[in-house]
Amino acid sequence: MKNSRRHFLQQIAASAATLPFLSAYDAFGNSNFSASNLHPIIPQGPTLRVALMGLGGYASRVAEAMQSCKRAKITGLISGTPAKLDDWGARFAVPEKSRYNYENFDAIKDNPDIDAVYVITPNALHHDQAIRVAKAGKHVICEKPMALNAREGQEMVDACSRAGVKLLVGYRMHFEPKTVEVVRMRAAGEFGKIKFFQGLSGFRIGDPSQWRLNKQLAGGGAMMDIGIYAINGARYMVGEEPIWVTAQETKTDPVKFKEGVDETILFQLGFPSGAVASCLSTYNMNNLDRFFLNGEKGFAELQPSTGYGPIKGRTNNGELTQPHVTHQTLQMDRMAGIILDGDTPLIPVDGQEGLKDLKIIDAIYRACATGTKEELNLG
Repeated sequence: MKNSRRHFLQQIAASAATLPFLSAYDAFGNSNFSASNLHPIIPQGPTLRVALMGLGGYASRVAEAMQSCKRAKITGLISGTPAKLDDWGARFAVPEKSRYNYENFDAIKDNPDIDAVYVITPNALHHDQAIRVAKAGKHVICEKPMALNAREGQEMVDACSRAGVKLLVGYRMHFEPKTVEVVRMRAAGEFGKIKFFQGLSGFRIGDPSQWRLNKQLAGGGAMMDIGIYAINGARYMVGEEPIWVTAQETKTDPVKFKEGVDETILFQLGFPSGAVASCLSTYNMNNLDRFFLNGEKGFAELQPSTGYGPIKGRTNNGELTQPHVTHQTLQMDRMAGIILDGDTPLIPVDGQEGLKDLKIIDAIYRACATGTKEELNLG
Protein backbone atom coordinates (compact mmCIF):
# COMPACT_ATOMS: atom_id res chain seq x y z
CA MET A 1 0.00 0.00 0.00
CA LYS A 2 1.55 3.27 -1.10
CA ASN A 3 0.60 5.92 1.37
CA SER A 4 3.09 8.61 0.42
CA ARG A 5 1.23 11.50 -1.17
CA ARG A 6 4.29 12.47 -3.17
CA HIS A 7 4.58 8.95 -4.57
CA PHE A 8 0.86 8.98 -5.30
CA LEU A 9 1.09 12.20 -7.29
CA GLN A 10 4.13 10.92 -9.15
CA GLN A 11 2.21 7.77 -10.04
CA ILE A 12 -0.73 9.81 -11.32
CA ALA A 13 1.57 12.04 -13.37
CA ALA A 14 3.42 9.09 -14.82
CA SER A 15 0.29 7.21 -15.75
CA ALA A 16 -1.67 10.16 -17.16
CA ALA A 17 -1.74 9.88 -20.90
CA THR A 18 -3.58 12.16 -21.05
CA LEU A 19 -23.36 34.55 -1.07
CA PRO A 20 -23.60 35.52 1.63
CA PHE A 21 -27.07 34.19 1.01
CA LEU A 22 -30.20 36.12 0.32
CA SER A 23 -30.95 35.53 4.01
CA ALA A 24 -27.94 37.68 4.85
CA TYR A 25 -29.77 40.63 3.27
CA ASP A 26 -33.11 42.09 4.20
CA ALA A 27 -35.87 42.77 1.68
CA PHE A 28 -34.25 46.06 0.73
CA GLY A 29 -30.79 44.63 0.18
CA ASN A 30 -29.28 45.92 3.41
CA SER A 31 -26.58 43.62 4.75
CA ASN A 32 -27.15 42.13 8.18
CA PHE A 33 -23.73 42.38 9.80
CA SER A 34 -23.16 42.09 13.51
CA ALA A 35 -21.70 45.36 14.74
CA SER A 36 -20.07 43.59 17.66
CA ASN A 37 -17.86 41.20 15.74
CA LEU A 38 -18.05 42.40 12.12
CA HIS A 39 -19.07 38.89 11.09
CA PRO A 40 -22.06 38.30 8.79
CA ILE A 41 -24.85 36.77 10.77
CA ILE A 42 -24.82 32.98 10.33
CA PRO A 43 -28.20 31.35 10.91
CA GLN A 44 -28.14 28.81 13.72
CA GLY A 45 -28.47 25.17 12.80
CA PRO A 46 -26.68 21.83 12.71
CA THR A 47 -22.94 21.63 12.09
CA LEU A 48 -21.48 20.42 8.80
CA ARG A 49 -18.84 17.78 9.55
CA VAL A 50 -16.09 18.00 6.93
CA ALA A 51 -13.17 15.78 5.97
CA LEU A 52 -10.32 17.63 4.26
CA MET A 53 -8.66 15.75 1.40
CA GLY A 54 -5.16 16.82 0.42
CA LEU A 55 -3.33 18.46 3.31
CA GLY A 56 -1.24 21.01 1.43
CA GLY A 57 -0.84 24.77 1.57
CA TYR A 58 -4.38 25.79 0.69
CA ALA A 59 -5.87 23.12 2.93
CA SER A 60 -3.89 24.69 5.78
CA ARG A 61 -5.56 28.02 5.06
CA VAL A 62 -8.99 26.39 4.97
CA ALA A 63 -8.34 24.47 8.18
CA GLU A 64 -7.26 27.57 10.08
CA ALA A 65 -10.22 29.55 8.76
CA MET A 66 -12.62 26.80 9.81
CA GLN A 67 -11.59 27.28 13.43
CA SER A 68 -13.76 30.42 13.36
CA CYS A 69 -16.73 28.78 11.66
CA LYS A 70 -20.05 28.68 13.46
CA ARG A 71 -21.58 25.83 11.43
CA ALA A 72 -18.71 23.79 9.98
CA LYS A 73 -15.94 21.77 11.63
CA ILE A 74 -13.16 19.40 10.62
CA THR A 75 -14.01 15.81 11.52
CA GLY A 76 -11.95 13.85 9.00
CA LEU A 77 -8.61 13.93 7.20
CA ILE A 78 -7.42 12.28 3.97
CA SER A 79 -3.76 12.34 2.92
CA GLY A 80 -1.09 10.13 1.43
CA THR A 81 1.44 11.28 4.04
CA PRO A 82 1.14 9.49 7.40
CA ALA A 83 3.09 12.23 9.22
CA LYS A 84 0.58 14.83 8.07
CA LEU A 85 -2.31 12.71 9.25
CA ASP A 86 -0.68 12.42 12.68
CA ASP A 87 0.16 16.12 12.89
CA TRP A 88 -3.16 17.43 11.60
CA GLY A 89 -5.08 14.86 13.62
CA ALA A 90 -3.47 16.17 16.80
CA ARG A 91 -3.89 19.83 15.83
CA PHE A 92 -7.55 19.57 14.90
CA ALA A 93 -8.66 16.82 17.27
CA VAL A 94 -9.49 14.32 14.52
CA PRO A 95 -9.38 10.75 15.92
CA GLU A 96 -7.41 8.03 14.16
CA LYS A 97 -10.61 6.30 13.04
CA SER A 98 -11.41 9.36 10.90
CA ARG A 99 -7.99 9.60 9.23
CA TYR A 100 -7.63 7.99 5.80
CA ASN A 101 -5.18 7.66 2.93
CA TYR A 102 -5.94 7.81 -0.79
CA GLU A 103 -6.30 4.06 -1.08
CA ASN A 104 -8.77 3.46 1.75
CA PHE A 105 -10.85 6.64 1.97
CA ASP A 106 -13.85 4.89 0.39
CA ALA A 107 -14.41 3.61 3.93
CA ILE A 108 -15.82 7.02 4.85
CA LYS A 109 -19.14 5.55 3.77
CA ASP A 110 -19.25 3.84 7.16
CA ASN A 111 -18.21 6.93 9.13
CA PRO A 112 -21.25 8.77 10.52
CA ASP A 113 -19.03 11.63 11.72
CA ILE A 114 -18.37 12.87 8.17
CA ASP A 115 -21.04 14.65 6.11
CA ALA A 116 -18.89 16.09 3.32
CA VAL A 117 -15.38 15.90 1.87
CA TYR A 118 -13.53 19.00 0.69
CA VAL A 119 -11.28 17.91 -2.19
CA ILE A 120 -8.17 20.15 -2.17
CA THR A 121 -5.80 18.15 -4.36
CA PRO A 122 -4.18 18.88 -7.76
CA ASN A 123 -6.69 19.46 -10.55
CA ALA A 124 -6.13 16.13 -12.31
CA LEU A 125 -7.23 14.22 -9.21
CA HIS A 126 -10.55 16.02 -8.63
CA HIS A 127 -12.63 13.93 -11.04
CA ASP A 128 -11.86 10.47 -9.71
CA GLN A 129 -11.71 11.52 -6.06
CA ALA A 130 -15.01 13.41 -6.17
CA ILE A 131 -16.76 10.48 -7.81
CA ARG A 132 -15.39 8.12 -5.15
CA VAL A 133 -16.63 10.48 -2.42
CA ALA A 134 -20.07 10.59 -4.04
CA LYS A 135 -20.21 6.80 -4.26
CA ALA A 136 -19.42 6.71 -0.55
CA GLY A 137 -22.59 8.75 0.01
CA LYS A 138 -20.89 11.96 1.16
CA HIS A 139 -21.40 15.49 -0.17
CA VAL A 140 -18.57 16.87 -2.29
CA ILE A 141 -16.91 20.27 -1.99
CA CYS A 142 -14.27 20.57 -4.70
CA GLU A 143 -11.66 23.23 -5.24
CA LYS A 144 -11.70 25.13 -8.52
CA PRO A 145 -11.28 24.31 -11.31
CA MET A 146 -13.75 21.53 -10.67
CA ALA A 147 -12.05 19.26 -13.23
CA LEU A 148 -9.66 19.32 -16.18
CA ASN A 149 -12.38 19.83 -18.78
CA ALA A 150 -16.13 19.95 -19.28
CA ARG A 151 -16.40 16.22 -20.02
CA GLU A 152 -14.92 15.36 -16.64
CA GLY A 153 -17.04 18.04 -14.98
CA GLN A 154 -20.24 16.60 -16.42
CA GLU A 155 -19.29 13.14 -15.18
CA MET A 156 -18.82 14.56 -11.68
CA VAL A 157 -22.20 16.32 -11.80
CA ASP A 158 -23.86 13.11 -12.99
CA ALA A 159 -22.16 10.95 -10.35
CA CYS A 160 -23.24 13.24 -7.51
CA SER A 161 -26.77 13.37 -8.89
CA ARG A 162 -26.97 9.58 -9.04
CA ALA A 163 -25.66 9.30 -5.49
CA GLY A 164 -28.10 11.90 -4.19
CA VAL A 165 -25.34 14.12 -2.80
CA LYS A 166 -24.53 17.77 -3.39
CA LEU A 167 -21.55 18.94 -5.43
CA LEU A 168 -20.24 22.39 -4.52
CA VAL A 169 -17.17 24.24 -5.83
CA GLY A 170 -14.85 26.33 -3.67
CA TYR A 171 -15.82 29.69 -5.17
CA ARG A 172 -15.03 31.70 -2.04
CA MET A 173 -15.61 35.05 -3.78
CA HIS A 174 -19.31 34.23 -4.17
CA PHE A 175 -19.74 34.95 -0.46
CA GLU A 176 -17.31 37.89 -0.09
CA PRO A 177 -19.30 40.92 1.18
CA LYS A 178 -18.01 43.63 -1.20
CA THR A 179 -18.37 41.31 -4.18
CA VAL A 180 -21.90 40.42 -3.17
CA GLU A 181 -22.77 44.10 -2.74
CA VAL A 182 -21.66 44.88 -6.30
CA VAL A 183 -23.73 41.96 -7.61
CA ARG A 184 -26.72 43.19 -5.59
CA MET A 185 -26.35 46.71 -6.99
CA ARG A 186 -26.08 45.40 -10.54
CA ALA A 187 -29.12 43.15 -10.10
CA ALA A 188 -31.07 46.10 -8.68
CA GLY A 189 -30.30 48.12 -11.81
CA GLU A 190 -28.16 50.68 -10.02
CA PHE A 191 -25.51 50.63 -12.75
CA GLY A 192 -28.06 50.66 -15.56
CA LYS A 193 -27.52 48.56 -18.68
CA ILE A 194 -24.17 46.80 -18.37
CA LYS A 195 -21.82 47.55 -21.25
CA PHE A 196 -18.34 46.33 -20.30
CA PHE A 197 -16.36 44.19 -17.87
CA GLN A 198 -12.62 43.92 -17.43
CA GLY A 199 -11.00 41.14 -15.41
CA LEU A 200 -7.25 41.06 -14.78
CA SER A 201 -5.97 37.96 -13.01
CA GLY A 202 -2.31 37.10 -12.72
CA PHE A 203 0.97 36.86 -10.86
CA ARG A 204 4.54 35.72 -11.48
CA ILE A 205 4.67 32.07 -10.52
CA GLY A 206 7.75 30.73 -8.74
CA ASP A 207 9.11 27.19 -8.43
CA PRO A 208 9.11 25.70 -11.97
CA SER A 209 8.88 22.16 -10.57
CA GLN A 210 5.54 22.69 -8.80
CA TRP A 211 2.47 20.73 -9.89
CA ARG A 212 0.72 23.87 -11.21
CA LEU A 213 3.22 23.90 -14.08
CA ASN A 214 2.76 20.18 -14.80
CA LYS A 215 0.26 19.63 -17.63
CA GLN A 216 -0.68 16.15 -16.39
CA LEU A 217 -1.57 17.40 -12.91
CA ALA A 218 -2.82 20.94 -13.62
CA GLY A 219 -4.52 20.46 -16.98
CA GLY A 220 -3.00 23.67 -18.28
CA GLY A 221 -1.33 26.69 -16.78
CA ALA A 222 -2.45 30.11 -15.55
CA MET A 223 -5.97 29.75 -16.96
CA MET A 224 -6.72 26.75 -14.75
CA ASP A 225 -5.46 28.45 -11.60
CA ILE A 226 -5.91 32.23 -11.78
CA GLY A 227 -7.64 32.94 -15.11
CA ILE A 228 -10.73 31.10 -13.97
CA TYR A 229 -11.37 33.98 -11.55
CA ALA A 230 -11.77 36.37 -14.48
CA ILE A 231 -14.03 33.91 -16.30
CA ASN A 232 -16.24 33.35 -13.29
CA GLY A 233 -16.14 37.03 -12.32
CA ALA A 234 -17.25 38.14 -15.77
CA ARG A 235 -20.31 35.93 -15.44
CA TYR A 236 -21.46 37.06 -12.00
CA MET A 237 -20.52 40.70 -12.47
CA VAL A 238 -22.27 41.09 -15.83
CA GLY A 239 -25.12 38.84 -14.72
CA GLU A 240 -25.41 36.94 -18.00
CA GLU A 241 -23.94 33.84 -19.59
CA PRO A 242 -21.52 34.57 -22.47
CA ILE A 243 -22.41 33.37 -25.95
CA TRP A 244 -19.00 33.63 -27.63
CA VAL A 245 -15.32 33.83 -26.79
CA THR A 246 -12.14 34.76 -28.62
CA ALA A 247 -8.65 34.30 -27.19
CA GLN A 248 -4.96 34.82 -27.93
CA GLU A 249 -2.05 33.12 -26.18
CA THR A 250 1.40 34.62 -25.60
CA LYS A 251 4.36 32.60 -24.35
CA THR A 252 7.71 34.25 -23.60
CA ASP A 253 9.32 31.44 -21.56
CA PRO A 254 8.78 28.05 -23.23
CA VAL A 255 11.22 26.41 -20.82
CA LYS A 256 9.21 27.26 -17.72
CA PHE A 257 5.86 27.06 -19.51
CA LYS A 258 6.09 23.85 -21.47
CA GLU A 259 3.74 22.56 -24.14
CA GLY A 260 0.17 22.68 -22.89
CA VAL A 261 1.00 24.98 -19.96
CA ASP A 262 -0.27 28.46 -20.76
CA GLU A 263 1.67 31.48 -19.56
CA THR A 264 -0.50 34.40 -20.71
CA ILE A 265 -3.90 34.42 -22.43
CA LEU A 266 -5.98 37.42 -23.42
CA PHE A 267 -9.63 36.55 -23.95
CA GLN A 268 -12.83 38.34 -24.81
CA LEU A 269 -16.40 37.33 -24.02
CA GLY A 270 -19.63 38.46 -25.63
CA PHE A 271 -23.02 38.44 -23.89
CA PRO A 272 -26.61 38.34 -25.20
CA SER A 273 -27.30 41.95 -24.17
CA GLY A 274 -24.36 43.22 -26.20
CA ALA A 275 -22.08 43.62 -23.18
CA VAL A 276 -18.48 42.56 -23.73
CA ALA A 277 -15.66 41.49 -21.44
CA SER A 278 -11.91 41.81 -21.91
CA CYS A 279 -9.81 39.63 -19.61
CA LEU A 280 -6.21 38.65 -18.95
CA SER A 281 -4.87 35.47 -17.37
CA THR A 282 -1.15 35.21 -16.67
CA TYR A 283 1.56 33.50 -14.65
CA ASN A 284 4.18 36.05 -15.72
CA MET A 285 3.01 39.46 -14.42
CA ASN A 286 2.38 40.79 -10.93
CA ASN A 287 -0.06 43.48 -9.77
CA LEU A 288 -2.98 42.02 -11.71
CA ASP A 289 -6.02 41.54 -9.49
CA ARG A 290 -8.73 43.90 -10.71
CA PHE A 291 -12.36 43.75 -11.79
CA PHE A 292 -14.07 46.71 -13.45
CA LEU A 293 -17.76 46.81 -14.38
CA ASN A 294 -19.20 49.65 -16.43
CA GLY A 295 -22.87 50.43 -17.00
CA GLU A 296 -24.85 53.28 -18.52
CA LYS A 297 -25.58 54.77 -15.09
CA GLY A 298 -22.57 53.80 -13.00
CA PHE A 299 -19.54 51.61 -12.41
CA ALA A 300 -17.90 49.29 -9.89
CA GLU A 301 -14.24 48.53 -9.33
CA LEU A 302 -12.70 45.86 -7.10
CA GLN A 303 -8.93 45.99 -6.57
CA PRO A 304 -7.78 43.63 -5.23
CA SER A 305 -10.73 41.65 -6.50
CA THR A 306 -10.00 37.99 -5.74
CA GLY A 307 -7.00 37.86 -3.40
CA TYR A 308 -7.35 36.53 0.12
CA GLY A 309 -8.13 40.01 1.29
CA PRO A 310 -9.15 42.37 2.32
CA ILE A 311 -10.92 43.10 -0.95
CA LYS A 312 -11.15 46.81 -1.71
CA GLY A 313 -13.73 48.44 -3.93
CA ARG A 314 -15.62 51.51 -5.00
CA THR A 315 -18.59 52.38 -7.16
CA ASN A 316 -19.93 55.61 -8.61
CA ASN A 317 -21.55 56.07 -5.18
CA GLY A 318 -18.22 55.91 -3.33
CA GLU A 319 -16.09 53.43 -1.42
CA LEU A 320 -17.43 50.00 -0.47
CA THR A 321 -17.25 49.63 3.30
CA GLN A 322 -18.51 46.10 4.00
CA PRO A 323 -16.20 44.50 6.61
CA HIS A 324 -13.59 41.92 5.70
CA VAL A 325 -14.26 38.38 6.88
CA THR A 326 -11.81 35.54 6.20
CA HIS A 327 -13.12 34.18 2.92
CA GLN A 328 -12.86 30.50 3.75
CA THR A 329 -14.60 30.96 7.11
CA LEU A 330 -17.58 32.58 5.45
CA GLN A 331 -17.53 30.09 2.57
CA MET A 332 -17.68 27.04 4.81
CA ASP A 333 -20.41 28.46 7.05
CA ARG A 334 -22.51 29.33 4.02
CA MET A 335 -21.88 25.96 2.41
CA ALA A 336 -23.14 24.36 5.60
CA GLY A 337 -26.39 26.22 5.00
CA ILE A 338 -26.58 25.02 1.41
CA ILE A 339 -25.96 21.37 2.30
CA LEU A 340 -27.86 21.12 5.57
CA ASP A 341 -30.65 23.66 5.16
CA GLY A 342 -31.11 23.85 1.40
CA ASP A 343 -30.18 27.54 1.31
CA THR A 344 -29.83 29.26 -2.06
CA PRO A 345 -26.82 31.57 -2.43
CA LEU A 346 -27.08 34.81 -4.38
CA ILE A 347 -24.29 33.55 -6.68
CA PRO A 348 -24.41 29.78 -7.32
CA VAL A 349 -21.57 27.52 -6.18
CA ASP A 350 -22.92 24.18 -7.41
CA GLY A 351 -21.54 21.73 -9.93
CA GLN A 352 -23.40 23.36 -12.80
CA GLU A 353 -21.62 26.62 -12.01
CA GLY A 354 -18.27 24.85 -12.12
CA LEU A 355 -19.24 23.07 -15.33
CA LYS A 356 -20.02 26.35 -17.11
CA ASP A 357 -16.56 27.69 -16.31
CA LEU A 358 -15.00 24.49 -17.65
CA LYS A 359 -16.96 24.82 -20.91
CA ILE A 360 -15.59 28.34 -21.30
CA ILE A 361 -12.03 27.21 -20.53
CA ASP A 362 -12.32 24.46 -23.14
CA ALA A 363 -13.51 27.06 -25.67
CA ILE A 364 -10.69 29.47 -24.76
CA TYR A 365 -8.08 26.81 -25.42
CA ARG A 366 -9.76 25.98 -28.74
CA ALA A 367 -9.84 29.67 -29.69
CA CYS A 368 -6.14 30.02 -28.89
CA ALA A 369 -5.37 27.06 -31.12
CA THR A 370 -7.58 28.02 -34.06
CA GLY A 371 -7.70 31.82 -33.92
CA THR A 372 -11.48 31.67 -34.44
CA LYS A 373 -14.46 32.88 -32.45
CA GLU A 374 -15.91 30.01 -30.43
CA GLU A 375 -19.66 29.95 -29.87
CA LEU A 376 -20.81 29.10 -26.33
CA ASN A 377 -23.98 27.38 -25.24
CA LEU A 378 -24.01 27.29 -21.43
CA GLY A 379 -27.73 26.68 -21.02
